Amino acid sequence: MKWLLAILTVMLLVTQYRIWVGEGSFAEVTRLERQLSEQQQKNAALERENRQLLREVRSLKEGTDGVEAKARYDLGLIKEGETLFIFLDPDEQNSPREKE
Repeated sequence: MKWLLAILTVMLLVTQYRIWVGEGSFAEVTRLERQLSEQQQKNAALERENRQLLREVRSLKEGTDGVEAKARYDLGLIKEGETLFIFLDPDEQNSPREKE
């Protein structure tokens, strides 16, 4: 009878170990769920970025408006007869090297 009690106790301990610590345990499931949630958030952010880039590509392919807007924004290009105004931050004017 003592052997049976010892065997059952060992089996109970092994089962409890697997539930709390081993592979497939509550701790591992919780960690994996947290990891899954983080990855889903990253995927959603990347999907938003991809949609924005796709809109930009379509705009550049479909007409000159997108190309013109990109040139104006990125390169500071202006049309003939337009006047370009550049507004500088007063803090950057006085000491441009302090921020580096």
